[in-house]
Formats: sequence, structure tokens, C-alpha cells
Amino acid sequence: MDEQREVKVQNPWHRPVVIFLAGVITGGIIIMVAISVIQYKPLPQKYKYGIVLDAGSSHTSVFIYEWPAEKENNTGMVRQKHTCNVEGKGISSYSNNPVGAGRSLQKCMEEAKKTIPAHRHHETPVYLGATAGMRLLKMENEDASEKVLESVAHSLKSYPFSYQGARIITGQEEGAFGWITVNYLSKNLRKPTGTLGALDLGGASTQITFVPQQEIESQDNSIDFRLYGNNYHLYTHSFLCYGKDQVLKISMGKKMESTFKADETHPIELKDPCFHPGYNLTKTAGSVFDTPCMEGVKMANGSFFHVGTGNWSQCQQSIRKVFNTSYCPYSRCSFNGIFQPSVDGNFGAFSAFFFVMDFLNLTSDSLDITKQNLSTYCSTPWKKIVQNHPKTKEKYLSEYCFSATYILTLLEDGYKFTSKNWKDIKFIKKIEDSDAGWTLGYMLNLTNMIPAEAPDTPLMPYGGYVAFMLLFSLLILVLLLMVYLYFRRSSRTAQKDII
Repeated sequence: MDEQREVKVQNPWHRPVVIFLAGVITGGIIIMVAISVIQYKPLPQKYKYGIVLDAGSSHTSVFIYEWPAEKENNTGMVRQKHTCNVEGKGISSYSNNPVGAGRSLQKCMEEAKKTIPAHRHHETPVYLGATAGMRLLKMENEDASEKVLESVAHSLKSYPFSYQGARIITGQEEGAFGWITVNYLSKNLRKPTGTLGALDLGGASTQITFVPQQEIESQDNSIDFRLYGNNYHLYTHSFLCYGKDQVLKISMGKKMESTFKADETHPIELKDPCFHPGYNLTKTAGSVFDTPCMEGVKMANGSFFHVGTGNWSQCQQSIRKVFNTSYCPYSRCSFNGIFQPSVDGNFGAFSAFFFVMDFLNLTSDSLDITKQNLSTYCSTPWKKIVQNHPKTKEKYLSEYCFSATYILTLLEDGYKFTSKNWKDIKFIKKIEDSDAGWTLGYMLNLTNMIPAEAPDTPLMPYGGYVAFMLLFSLLILVLLLMVYLYFRRSSRTAQKDII
């Protein structure tokens, strides 16, 4: 009888102790999980902003970028929030009216004030990068180029942003920053896999930049980056005067050189296979020769009748004359004696490459089919072309045949793409919601927002961490429940055995 009482006194303690411990542990787990969830709960996103003005040869565009404020210099992805095209021509066209260059930016900068929250204005950097149009103006009239830059600088300083400078960027910078942009947006820089080559075409210059598979023989065409822990040895070159607008002038100038007589006083007819049959417009020789790119071409005077004949093969033959492929001091060259490795891998072709080819619906065919379709387009009568595109300005419309033929000739004869790797060229305007171009890469570089080393990352993502904690907590609760049931069953068995 005394033994039975002793067992009854010893056994009942298990249940309250286990219940108490289970309650304490369960409460601790709940508190721990709750704190973890609250601690790592996504907070309302705060953003920072940056403004880059692309002062090109034909026009100026204002790009506004945004990124998560708490992830600057780490993992926050920068994206394009807004873009505004400045009315009128590029700032280089204001050489005789520098004040007008600054005034031309006002409308778009007012848009920027409205787009970016007021409390972020003072910390938002604004940069202006001028490209080939201003490079040419500097070559022609350095004093005028300085006054134009002073005008745009004065205008930008009048806004409540953090002015960071207005300058003429080099062709190498333009090519390299374009490469950074397309690979940053494609998320190639965080991967050990291949990158995308960059092909850029403007009105006054063109750039090619890629990671070559062979040694770069010319150090002038070499540039190195270390991004996200990876080293990149790039080939890059910018051809000044080989933008589509300048090449059109050079091509026409060469035709005029052999057509015009030195003592010509009355308009003559200049037949041009790069313009549609039926196209006929009176132009001045001055509108063709008003560029430093015409150096070496004998200048003509007066006016002329620009008459289209619409012959694609003859058009390409005339464009080939602007490339000098007879001289190469290296193992291989593109043209004009410039070293270029073989074009291997995938390429993104943007800016005028895209706009011209997209307008003509030539972005997805093989090289041979593209040539056939372009030949048909160029031979289409001018009157029909105008009827098919009534909303397009006739000046731009008249030049598409030439521009597309030049693009094909540049890519095939200049950069040495072939029918075999033509499919490796992708004509792009945007990657996700951001324009392909040099401006984003320029800002990322100046703000150091791409770290040289790969940023540290947590052991597991937020969602995985929460899921792990919940599963681990449930496992502990199940184990505690099993222990409780075990002790309860043991207690009852012991009592039965005693009875």
C-alpha cells in the first residue's frame, strides 16, 4: 500500500512539467517566428533617382532612372522610369545660337521635376553627355562647342537637382557604356556565362564593343572592367563620321564630286540609286558639305536636283566607296585600317540600327531575305511610299532606303558579319522597360553602382528563410507532442501495472 502511494506521488509530476515546458517552448517559438517575420517583412519601397541627358547629333533625350534606395551599391536593379525627347535638333546645331541650346532643355527638365518626388530633388544627380555631333563641332569650332556646353550647364544648374557636369564623351566611352547597359539589363554581368556584344548607330558615329575570343592587337581598342567579381577585357571602337546622317552626306558628296563641274552655275541633276524612283527635290551643295566629315572630298557649290532611281545593288556599290578596305596593318581589320577581332557570340544592335530595320520590318529575316526585301522596298515608287506612310516626315521617309542599305553594308562589309552569324544579331530597342544605349551604363559607372566585387548574399532568400523557420517550428511542436503523449502513456501504464 505504501509503495502504491509512492508511485502515485512520483508519476503525476510528468504531466504538468511537460505541459509547462511545452508551453514555454511553444511560446518562445511563436515569438521567435513573429519577430523574424516582422523583422524581414518587405517595407514600402523607397527610391532614389538619376537623370542623364543624351545630347546626340540629331536630337537630345532625357532619361530618368530609379532604384531601391536601401539597395544602392548592392543588389538593387536600376530601371528606366521616364524619358523625354527634347524638341528640335541636337545641341550641336546651336553653334550660332548657344543660348538656344540651354533653352531647348527646359520642357523636358520641367517634366523631370514633376516625375521625381520633390524631397528627392536635391540628391538626384544630373549628367549631360554629348556625343558625335559635339565631337564634330569641337573639331570645326572649339570655341563654339565650349559656349554650347556652357549654355546647357547654366540651364541644368538652374534646376533643383545635383548637377554633376556636362561634357563631350569619347567614342570609346560611348561604346563601352552601351555594352555595360545591355549586359546589365540582360543580367549577364552577374553570371559567369557569355555577354552580349553592343552595336550602336547614331547620326554621326557608330560603335562596336564586345568580348573577343582572340588577342586585341591594338591597345587603343582595348578597355578593361571588373564588375560583380568578373573581369572583362573588351574590344571597342567608335567610327566618327560613320553615323547614318554623315555617311549619307559623304556618299552624296562623292557622287557630286564626279558630277559637278568647277564652274557650274546652274542646278544639275544628281541621280541617286539610294532614293526611290520618282523622288525629286532641289537641294543646296552647302547642305551636303557643311561637315568636317567631308575632308578630302572636293566641295561643290550651288544647288542641284536630287533625283532617285531606286536601284538597291547600285546603292550598295556607292556606299561601299566610303569604306577603305585596301589597307590593314594588323592580322585582320574592319575598315580604314582599324583592327577588329572576329565577331563571335551574340550581339544587340540598338539606336538607329533598330529604328531603321524595325520601320522596314527587317529585324528577323536571314541576310539573303533581308537583301531581297530591301531591294524591293528601294525600287518602290516614291509616290506609293508616301501614300503608305502618310504620318512620317518625308525627309526621314526618303532616307530609309539609304539608311537600311548602309546598315547592311556596315555590318557585312565593315564589321564582317556573314549569312552564317547574321542570326546572332538581335535588333533591340528596349530590354524589359529600359532603352538600350550608353546613358544607363554612363550613370552606373559615375555613381559606382556596379560593385567591382560580387555583393554578399544571405544564406537563403527571405521566402525560403520564413518557410524554413515555420517548418522547423512545426517539427519541434510535433516532437514535443510526441514526448508528451509518450509520458502520458507511460504514466497510465505504470499506474495500471501498480494497480
